[in-house]
Amino acid sequence: MSDTLVLRPGSAADAAAIAAVIAASFAQYRGRLVPESGAFRETAATIASELQRGARAIVAEQNGEMVGCVLVEEKEGDLYFGRLSVLPSARGQGLAKRLIEAVEAEARRRGLSGVRLGVRVVLTDNQRLFQALGYRETSREAHPGFDHPTSINMRKPLP
Repeated sequence: MSDTLVLRPGSAADAAAIAAVIAASFAQYRGRLVPESGAFRETAATIASELQRGARAIVAEQNGEMVGCVLVEEKEGDLYFGRLSVLPSARGQGLAKRLIEAVEAEARRRGLSGVRLGVRVVLTDNQRLFQALGYRETSREAHPGFDHPTSINMRKPLP
């Protein structure tokens, strides 16, 4: 069987698999993020609802199994991505980078000027990955009920 990676648009029919990949990917952050990530509340129904209201998904499959995904939507003239997820068993192969490249290609296809994301202050490894890919901090914000920044907003302008 081939180990070829396929990136494709996700659909409502993929909602359960997308929710499962997000849950497995974010499990390592349980207890590390305060407040807890909204990713822990994702279900097939919430994913399907997001897709119905206009968000899009890009999924990565290897040998017919979904191993990664990312959700995107237009915000402030850019393409915003969230819930970047790679199964623990598929890490270390550059899959997160490939998904981000697919997001950037989608932003270019739509004629948008940049790509945005939010990352938690405590997730310094994730911040380093995004910085290495050309993303720069634009602001910090606090989740409701917090008096200090808990999240970093980042953006990459597209040529």
